[in-house]
Amino acid sequence: MALAVVILLLVIGSVVFHFASPWWFTDIASDWGSIDFTINVTFWITGIVFVILNLFLAYCVYKFRQKDGHKAVYEPENHKLETSLSVVTTIGVVAMLAPGLFVWASFVTVPETATEYEVMGQQWQWAFRYPGADGQLGFAETALVTESNPFGVNLEDPRGQDDIIVTQPEMHLPVGKPVKALLRSNDTLHNYTVPQFRVKMDLVPGLVSYLWFDPQKEGRYDIMCQELCGIGHFIMRGAVVIEPQEDYDIWLAAQPTFAETQSMAPANIAAGQAAYAICASCHGAEGEGNIALNSPKIAGQQAWYLERQLNYFKNGVRGGPGDTNGAMMVGMANTLVDDAAVRNMSAYIATLQDTPSTPTITGDVANGANIYDSNCAACHLDSGDGTWYTDAPKLAGMSDWYFVTQISNFRAGIRGLHREDDYGEQMVSMATAMSGLEEIEDVAAYINTLQ
Repeated sequence: MALAVVILLLVIGSVVFHFASPWWFTDIASDWGSIDFTINVTFWITGIVFVILNLFLAYCVYKFRQKDGHKAVYEPENHKLETSLSVVTTIGVVAMLAPGLFVWASFVTVPETATEYEVMGQQWQWAFRYPGADGQLGFAETALVTESNPFGVNLEDPRGQDDIIVTQPEMHLPVGKPVKALLRSNDTLHNYTVPQFRVKMDLVPGLVSYLWFDPQKEGRYDIMCQELCGIGHFIMRGAVVIEPQEDYDIWLAAQPTFAETQSMAPANIAAGQAAYAICASCHGAEGEGNIALNSPKIAGQQAWYLERQLNYFKNGVRGGPGDTNGAMMVGMANTLVDDAAVRNMSAYIATLQDTPSTPTITGDVANGANIYDSNCAACHLDSGDGTWYTDAPKLAGMSDWYFVTQISNFRAGIRGLHREDDYGEQMVSMATAMSGLEEIEDVAAYINTLQ
């Protein structure tokens, strides 16, 4: 009797939870309503079967419970019952599968009017490529990927010269026009998913997969990776902006072509050296840093990282409320009048002699090693040297006190929450993996051993 009551309550609770649950589909923003219909059909069929079978089970447990003098009847076969169950089960399975087959037929049949674009996933970021004036994407492959050519576009393919390159994890699409996404991975298995579009597909290394949809609702939607692609899987986020055609055209025209990214003038190190004089008063003539002035060591840091941070200070991404020391850098960064000046400065700093900073932080090195190996090394490397591939700066030999300050800022939301700080947002999540100041100092102490 008690078991029958438990089963009955389980059925009632499951039904109530389903209808009262706040976890429903997001509002749909594409024309894939047929996918919602297919999923709802599956929910209704499996839900009805769940209720019927469990109520029947509760009935049987109660009706045929053990009684004194009652003897069970052995009935090895019942052709009528078996036939009925087979027919009902077949109808139910067909009802669940048939809509999905029709939807899948539409999913793999791309409209001829669909515009192609490419999505590239790698640990743990998104990048995008659009066809240029010729309407064709150039040939690209992972073997050709370099720091200056992150898409691996073939330099000899004329079709790729006008391709539009977007290395930031935000893409744009015009509303009301079907698009086909070509999906490519540079390293491991990823998955391109925008819940509001109702379509998803894996990015398989060595292959080019695809999906298509027709965006119908303007807005900004999250792109997520729904394959376990490594330690940073949960922070592999991007965004897609659906907007009117005229706004999309303006955005696309502002993005560089592949040819432009390859023909950028080399940095003028001499000009960067002259501009560095204003920086030397705090960071030192050799970029060695000065803890008394809250100025970290910058010698030995990668040029691409320095360039990004200087632009962040110029554009207000860093140095906001709560970041007292960063606010001082805002005015200094704005003395660099244009992108060329920022690039020149960064290139000069990268030439300074990299002498490891004197350690100032002590802690539990063994504990720091465990935390670093499980959280930091995947991006910043086992050596702490960092790499452009994961957009991770060098940590080994840099100012340990600055590391502690910045991780604390990430944890406190002082840094990394600006909408344009894509990689800082990732660091907020990673920094919160450390329980507090003590563990942060343990990691800093371990990084000091990597010199």
